[in-house]
Amino acid sequence: MAAAVAIIVIFFLSAMAVSVAAAVVEHTFVVSQVNMTHLCKETLVTVVNGQLPGPAIEITEGDSVAVLLVNKSPYNITIHWHGVKQWLNCWADGVPMVTQRPILPNHNFTYMFNVIGHEGTLWWHAHVPFLRATLHGALIIRPRHGASSYPFPKPHREVPIIIGDWWELDLPQVGWNMKHGSFDFFASGSTINGKLGDLFNCSGVAEDNYVLDVEPGKTYLLRVINAGLFSEFYLKIAGHKFTVVAADAHYVSPYTTDVIAIAPGETVDALVVANAPPGRFYMVALPNQAPLPDTQTPEYTTRGMVQYSRNHSRSGANGAAALMSTHGAKEEEEEEGPSGDVAVAPEMPGHHDTITSFYFHSNLTSLHHPLVPQRVDEHLFIVLGLGSVCKHGRQSCKRGDKNETIVVATMNNISFQHPVATTPLLEAHYYHTGGRNAMEELPDQPPRVFNFTDLDLIPFGPKEMQLEPSSKATMVRRFRHGAVVDMVFQSTAMLQGDSNPMHLHGHDMFLLAEGLGNYDAAKDMTRFNLVNPPVKNTVLVPNLGWAAIRFVANNPGVWFMHCHYEFHLAMGMATVFIVEDGTTADTSLPPPPVDFPTCFGNCDNVLPYELRLENMKGEHNSI
Repeated sequence: MAAAVAIIVIFFLSAMAVSVAAAVVEHTFVVSQVNMTHLCKETLVTVVNGQLPGPAIEITEGDSVAVLLVNKSPYNITIHWHGVKQWLNCWADGVPMVTQRPILPNHNFTYMFNVIGHEGTLWWHAHVPFLRATLHGALIIRPRHGASSYPFPKPHREVPIIIGDWWELDLPQVGWNMKHGSFDFFASGSTINGKLGDLFNCSGVAEDNYVLDVEPGKTYLLRVINAGLFSEFYLKIAGHKFTVVAADAHYVSPYTTDVIAIAPGETVDALVVANAPPGRFYMVALPNQAPLPDTQTPEYTTRGMVQYSRNHSRSGANGAAALMSTHGAKEEEEEEGPSGDVAVAPEMPGHHDTITSFYFHSNLTSLHHPLVPQRVDEHLFIVLGLGSVCKHGRQSCKRGDKNETIVVATMNNISFQHPVATTPLLEAHYYHTGGRNAMEELPDQPPRVFNFTDLDLIPFGPKEMQLEPSSKATMVRRFRHGAVVDMVFQSTAMLQGDSNPMHLHGHDMFLLAEGLGNYDAAKDMTRFNLVNPPVKNTVLVPNLGWAAIRFVANNPGVWFMHCHYEFHLAMGMATVFIVEDGTTADTSLPPPPVDFPTCFGNCDNVLPYELRLENMKGEHNSI
């Protein structure tokens, strides 16, 4: 432990030399299993520091962070700092067997990184199949010059709102089953800040609501995070509106809306003014879902409560009567609240309404005009969908709804396969220890062009079966340092019509445009916003639509790019971007930290995640 502390001191003395005002923010995360009871059932849950959600990390832009992770769980663990660019520090990105060896049970590891160039809300989560459902928390980054430098009125309070899932199953086992073609496993509920809310009950007793107490006339900054595994959510508060001011820790041009649409991986910062007549107002999170003929799965609405403090005058809200006359007619019937008084519930979008999400995301523009490169070096057209591979490695098999295939998720018809070697890709790349022969390059475009959004492709059938065959590979794409890359993501109807929240590690993306239907370069490139596009780390590709992004490959290292729907990730909708070193020391990846566990060709004691889970099957209850 003394050696680890000394390493941290050395690391941060060098970091603080850059900015004397920067602080070192230290945390200890103990990953363990605890019993939690919801819905009349006690469930063994893997959490950090005994809490769900996990602890928030609050820092100032430019600060350094050190998190000592103590793994007392039975699982291999890594933590990903979602949206943190990890500038020249790919070693701390936290993707098992891509950037690091996983942290074994009864082992420790210290993550050390700086947070530069972000203000707003990011988050942290496990990057182990399905365990991010319970291993996650907020990462809040405030301006270097204090809240007075916010580009919006200083809020009275800042409140994380984390939307998530409640599972009663062994989550790593669910991930293993889904990767191997079994899909009949679902969450038991949805949560706001760990609370299921009173739409769920146990033997007739309502579950606890998350309650936000507000004072009339005060302004609250909600830092909204979607930590759910499967669903995009619509968030509304009866009788109130949001002013959206940031997304993915970048300021956006403020705009007012009564609904926030947020996909897994995304964050949204929004101001809410407590200017309704004091009372009780439901905060509702409703998951949307692609309509039929798409497969319908169990997804659950949850709700919390916004409650005006009783020790303030009921006449203290400015403009309350005007607000209710404008919005009250659209609210649903009032419901009797848990304490006996009535609570107002909002009118929500339809469960199959996906256009509201499209409009919400299309409204995002950057508050400050970012410098968007005009010259583009590489163009990629990435088709996102499902397909199948033959079981047992066979070269041919019957497709469709036969039992001879495994359904996989793909990018340009290739499903990502985690490396079977015991040396992480980053280490192999840095030390030039080989492994290129085991990798396949992500193609510039799909092998076949077809009507990507043809609804006839959703059910099994003769048209779909012609396009279904796919392959599995450890898929990578190499970029020279500084290359400007344009990518168009095209969602498809192949066996499903889902949206796809695509997350790029180590870089931000300019969201240039998005649309519904099939992308048409001749027409759609004229719509690219090169003036004030939103800057994102997670871009939602709409249902049966497309999104065009641009990024600069200027952060050397090995970076994961994947869909943030956990079932798509488990099924292989991922790839690895390798950004080569530049020509100078400050454009090249430094060596790993001195305490970083490297293999140097000897990682025999570390089993890949898949093999370890195989060995552990007998230790867990079967699903």
